Amino acid sequence: MANFRTTLRGLGCAEVTINSLKNKPKDRCVPAMNVKKPRRAEVNYCPPHPKGETDESLEKERISLLSEITKRNNDHIVTEKMDTTFSYRRQEVLQGQPLVADFKSRWPALFSGKEIDKEFLRISTVPLISTFFAELDQYSPRLMAIFQKKGGVAGRKIRQIMVAISKDDTIHTRRACILKSLCIYLNEDHEKLVKEYLATDNEAKTTMEQTVMGVYVIEKEGAEPGDDPEDVGVLVEGVEVLHGLGSIAMACALLFGLIYCLNLSYPPELKCTFEVLQKILLKLDGQRLSSKVQFLKNKLLE
Repeated sequence: MANFRTTLRGLGCAEVTINSLKNKPKDRCVPAMNVKKPRRAEVNYCPPHPKGETDESLEKERISLLSEITKRNNDHIVTEKMDTTFSYRRQEVLQGQPLVADFKSRWPALFSGKEIDKEFLRISTVPLISTFFAELDQYSPRLMAIFQKKGGVAGRKIRQIMVAISKDDTIHTRRACILKSLCIYLNEDHEKLVKEYLATDNEAKTTMEQTVMGVYVIEKEGAEPGDDPEDVGVLVEGVEVLHGLGSIAMACALLFGLIYCLNLSYPPELKCTFEVLQKILLKLDGQRLSSKVQFLKNKLLE
């Protein structure tokens, strides 16, 4: 086993080769720096290319994919090409660490709810959207009971958010209130996750361009409880990567999926919230929990 990794590297194993000194920038030649390794239970973190495929052949597939996504009723061909180019895309993300705007221009097909769900499945072998909502709805009654017992300033903030359910008790409102309250319960700012603007707010665009990562909601002027927002989307590095999602919960689920797809780090100010989404809702690496998340999990299982 002493030179097992050397043997794998010689055979061209991508997940080992990517960590060799030859593949690192000159200013990052220390092995401990910028090491590529799974951090969040990714099963297919850096897969090898399919048999018979090379970077050149997969680049041709990527270019072909740009034209395929412009055609109507072409989802099955797009999915096939996304499956074929998965390893090429992952190595580009891990090695190049591209800006989101640049990556979106190269892989526009990825930036849709359906393809993010499939990409997350390729990486983790767990279906994202169905699992996220099933687990969230299952835990909702218990979470609401836990939140109601919260005291102090956090308890008052949670009760203010939960008022929306009494005005419009729909599944979308309930899920949104639970996700916002979860942030507060973990002593994090829910406005860092969900940023709400009015359609008439002239400064909204500027503020959105300065957002590193989050969900935005644009409300109509004079909207009543229960009215659909004008737009719900996801921002990453100030770029609107998704829009027209319809609900805050869907946007949060797809934001979580994008973190895996683009190999992004959790925002420090929301790390506990995303840890709950990962380890409790999606059960990825759920054995190792921080003290806050472990406390919440114990409460859920009481």
